[in-house]
Amino acid sequence: MPESPMKNIFDPSVTEELARRIGALTPETRPLWGKMNAAQVLAHLCVSYEMVYDDRHPKPGPVLRFLLRAFVKRAVVGEKTYPRSSRTAPAFVIADERDFEEERVRLLSFLERTRALGPEAFEGRESLSFGPLTTAEWNNLFYKHLDHHLTQFGV
Repeated sequence: MPESPMKNIFDPSVTEELARRIGALTPETRPLWGKMNAAQVLAHLCVSYEMVYDDRHPKPGPVLRFLLRAFVKRAVVGEKTYPRSSRTAPAFVIADERDFEEERVRLLSFLERTRALGPEAFEGRESLSFGPLTTAEWNNLFYKHLDHHLTQFGV
């Protein structure tokens, strides 16, 4: 069965739809599966953007990077959606409590920054884990992660 294309995160209407879904979350929203609370999932979703915009996460060494490219890249940047309760990479694990509103503001800011930069800014842009990616791969990485977790929380 062919995979359906991801929505285009660089399209303002898609960004607005995602912002509405993020806005529908409350600190009390409970997940349909998984262990994170709403504030933790917002912080978790910010990690993808931190890896692009902030110098907070170390680049994996050559062996790990090879393994990520060989065995993980397709699952992350392809169009196939994530299964429920997928394993989380260590950098994305949020175990401590977070401030819900602070994380929501951060995520919305990252989302808007990405849309404003546009697809041209991402063609061939280096990923910490996977090397250079196409705009379509960046789109899939961002959109499907957001959609997966917003669906997890029923929004």
